[in-house]
Amino acid sequence: MAESTLRSGSAVVLTPGLWTRLNNNRNWLGFWFMLPAAAILVLFLTYPLGLGVWLSLTDASIGNPGKFIGILNFYEKECYGPDDCEIYGLFGDHVFWQSVWQTIFYTTFASVVKFAVGLYLALLLNNHLPFKALLRAVILLPFIVPTVLSALAFWWIYDAQFSIISWSLTKLGLIDQYIDFLGDPWNARWSLIFANIWRGVPFVAITLLAGLQTVPPSLYEAATLDGANRWQMFRHVTFPMLTPIIAVVMTFSVLFTFTDFQLIWAITRGGPANATHLMATLSYQRAILGGNMGEGAAISTAMIPFLLAAIMVSWFGLQRRKWQQGETDD
Repeated sequence: MAESTLRSGSAVVLTPGLWTRLNNNRNWLGFWFMLPAAAILVLFLTYPLGLGVWLSLTDASIGNPGKFIGILNFYEKECYGPDDCEIYGLFGDHVFWQSVWQTIFYTTFASVVKFAVGLYLALLLNNHLPFKALLRAVILLPFIVPTVLSALAFWWIYDAQFSIISWSLTKLGLIDQYIDFLGDPWNARWSLIFANIWRGVPFVAITLLAGLQTVPPSLYEAATLDGANRWQMFRHVTFPMLTPIIAVVMTFSVLFTFTDFQLIWAITRGGPANATHLMATLSYQRAILGGNMGEGAAISTAMIPFLLAAIMVSWFGLQRRKWQQGETDD
């Protein structure tokens, strides 16, 4: 837009046009820098999410665009008499509810253990240790290795005939026969949880270690002068200062664990007898292998409320300044 002119007596004052003002405005400058990233997010996140929600409301299948059926993929009730009704869709699917329970159990247990072990390692590495840089690199290795390679390694470790764990315990005389890690439902669940913990601990530990190094040493010096012991310094100095970092890292940890697919699919494919299916793997099985795109998309859409809940806990927690500072509300 061209610049406009104003005459004041004999002087001519040039006023910048709208486009020039927008380009020179710091808020708009930030908008221009964020625009490419926003476009990528819309293209690769928002559009697939919207398409998935739309597919969950249709009876689409592979090769068939389907038609709109509303919430029938989620809930459909048919009555054959006053007291003879059946519920169809996901709400009436016991395998789906089993996958929901398994996803919550898997996420809760793995996330709690990852936080506890990660926090311990972060506190340990924050001290003056010999070969500290080497130890950090070793701890980070499980997170660097591609997930599928990790899954294949654990698949061999848990193999019914060639398991190194069963072989070692047998040679030590602790067991008489090989352990069926992946054939028994509960053994398979615990095996997958251990694999997820092994892979996820480095992310928690390194992130918390970065947070620990931002805590001012003067706070520890003041606590020492006040006679605080190690536990009291952790309780009243370290933990409150780490609270915002903990909120963020645990949010990401929960999201990564809840949506875990590669580890489960590469090791058990949801077996035995659907005992290790998470919502993500069940969605893939129904949509891609089973060809029912609508039902698979409905399972994926059902994950959204759980993910939003995890994000909201972190969001509202970070908005509370007192909680950020480790204080309690009166």
